[in-house]
Amino acid sequence: MTIALEHPRAPGSAFLQITPSFPLRCAPDTQSSGFPGTRALPGGGGPGPGLVRAAAGGRGAAVTARALALQPPAFGFLFDIDGVLVRGSQVIPAARDAFRALSDGDGQLRVPVVFLTNAGNCLRKAKAEELSHALGLQVSPEQVILSHSPLRLFSEFHHKCVLVAGQGPVEENARNLGFKHVVTIEALRKAFPLLDMVDQSRRPKELPPPTTDFPTIEGVILFGEPVRWETSLQLIIDVLLSNGNPGAELEDIPYPHLPVLACNMDLLWMAEAKMPRFGHGTFLLCLENIYKKVTGRELKYEALIGKPSTVTYRYAEYLIKQQAEKQGWKAPIRRLYAIGDNPMSDIYGANLYNSYLKSAQQNQVEAAVKRSPVAASAQTEDQPEQREDCNISMESCESILVCTGVYRHNAEAPGNPEECVTETVFHGHRDFCFDPSLVEASYVVQDVHDAVQLAFKKENWS
Repeated sequence: MTIALEHPRAPGSAFLQITPSFPLRCAPDTQSSGFPGTRALPGGGGPGPGLVRAAAGGRGAAVTARALALQPPAFGFLFDIDGVLVRGSQVIPAARDAFRALSDGDGQLRVPVVFLTNAGNCLRKAKAEELSHALGLQVSPEQVILSHSPLRLFSEFHHKCVLVAGQGPVEENARNLGFKHVVTIEALRKAFPLLDMVDQSRRPKELPPPTTDFPTIEGVILFGEPVRWETSLQLIIDVLLSNGNPGAELEDIPYPHLPVLACNMDLLWMAEAKMPRFGHGTFLLCLENIYKKVTGRELKYEALIGKPSTVTYRYAEYLIKQQAEKQGWKAPIRRLYAIGDNPMSDIYGANLYNSYLKSAQQNQVEAAVKRSPVAASAQTEDQPEQREDCNISMESCESILVCTGVYRHNAEAPGNPEECVTETVFHGHRDFCFDPSLVEASYVVQDVHDAVQLAFKKENWS
């Protein structure tokens, strides 16, 4: 199956074709893919803002432990990591309480869980091991989605020569995702040492011989914020201005430029410091403004992935359903609860996906009505049966905002819902429109344990 996503390089006229390696149900007339260049879906963020101080406790009705054990879950969790489960290297105490509630007596999860993070400077396996140690239970790599994980879908770039930027095992990550011809920023710098001139101590002492056999770069993949921003900014701009041949003399500036794919749009993230730290979104902001200042044109992205991109949440839904199937849980997963600390990525992304689901349901119902003359003339009481015929699986993705990270990280859960959801400055990426409804969390709680208890109460689960 091929998905057509609006192409930001030529808005309204061209489309990026992706052939996914996992099944997706696409509504034919859904208005947004979560990629830049598209408008947000109508409907905003689900049932509307609400403040819940989730109290630990049982269900409204008494249920025996045996009956509970036999009750398969119809819901799953999407957990952000930084600011929700950990801050830097420190585990947030409520995280272990939350996962004790999620686990049975043998330490096995009773509900499908995916860890959905915009981090990308590590291997999936390493992040799973880190979470296992932090939470005190076994986390598998298949439960972890890093910001770059959906790059596996972009097979049309896997055989191109691509420049990769970031830190950590970026080359290994790229190869694990299917890219065959990978050039790192460091390899490019060594091949063309005259390009990196900001740090005087790294300038060559003698004029190096010209490089003649370096491959032409055909695309740029930005995995995350690099260590030496000035080096990466300079070399990426060089590659774009030279059409992939940074050793050549500058002639006419090519436009459109080479394809650029970027992972993780977070402007800020929360570590041990009292204030949020710069994220990859800040680096992208620098790159975009330098490119525009130099060329007079906008830097365009082939795709922006990671939260809040819809394709990332669709991938998460697929992994949630895989877990349920592997565990033998027969009840279909109907609802997702996305827990995060950043309104501009976690909440925006969950609400955007919730809008996508609602729009998909409506489109499928309308399509079923059009296909069936009987359904078209049916009375109102027949509508539920029509919806069942559409075989719609996922119903909703509710957003839960916690106060242990980027959002109100030093405050108690506020008492006024209007105060807690109002954002006056848009910290999202340039190519995502600011729809205030998309940064309004369905619920605001103090921490992740309260978020889990809230979901359990809504699901009549204990």
